[in-house]
Amino acid sequence: MAFIHIRGVIPPMITPFDEKDEVDYDKFRRNIEKWNKYDLAGYLVLGSNSETVYLTEEEKLKLIELTVKHKKPGQIVFAGTGMESTGATVDLTNKAAVMGADCALIVTPFYYGGKMNDEALINFYTDVADNVKIPIMIYNVTKFTHVNISPYAVGVLCKHHNIIGMKDSSGNVSQLIDFKRAVGDAEFNLMVGTASVWYPALTLGIKAAVMALANCCPGECIDVQREFERGNIEKARELYERVFPVNSAVTGTYGIAGLKYACDLLGFEGGYVRKPLIQLKEHENTELIEILKKSKVC
Repeated sequence: MAFIHIRGVIPPMITPFDEKDEVDYDKFRRNIEKWNKYDLAGYLVLGSNSETVYLTEEEKLKLIELTVKHKKPGQIVFAGTGMESTGATVDLTNKAAVMGADCALIVTPFYYGGKMNDEALINFYTDVADNVKIPIMIYNVTKFTHVNISPYAVGVLCKHHNIIGMKDSSGNVSQLIDFKRAVGDAEFNLMVGTASVWYPALTLGIKAAVMALANCCPGECIDVQREFERGNIEKARELYERVFPVNSAVTGTYGIAGLKYACDLLGFEGGYVRKPLIQLKEHENTELIEILKKSKVC
């Protein structure tokens, strides 16, 4: 398979739900149409911010289908197809390939976290990569999995012809440097998975990011990279620092419910969260509005 070079900003797309706890596919489609107005590199459907652990397989495949159908030409579609078993991961990844996904983002298995050592993770990703129809990427999201893949394992896996990169959402810049060293000169897309380290990552030569913040503030996320690459270092840093509190709010303090409310406020379609998640309280809505105003995005 041809290697895919990735550069730019990718939103891990939210999944709007309605009051009856059903996926609102119309709102999902409208978000794509609105995001298409920005210079995004592509889309990640079924990421953590998609509430993918709450989606049925039928819903997942429908969301992939809609993303492929409504994206702009040239944009990459990643599908989060990681499951707990190797076989289930291969099965869902190949179904995503049939729906038109360009690449699969595979989260580290985590239920038996104590057994997910280097050997287990290397075997897992190798077995998946050997048996799927599209390239895969490693997804390291310690916040949710409590499993942290090692630089050694990444250094081994980056040599596999069908493992084309990694999304590191740990937010650990020191570890990001270790990953970069482990990869060395291999043809491999090392991407960050949180806006909290976007500017530091750019200074390290990272070219792409998948960030929750890009759902509600795609222009700002894109402009940080654009200004940095134009040599406007201070302008890039100032913009990064200005939106940092927004990112902290929608990825930490208020979580996915906050991200969706921010999307509603900023012209996108947030919708409801799926139960057992709960909507923000009124005072939290007010607090988030103030954060957006102070960051000059609202």
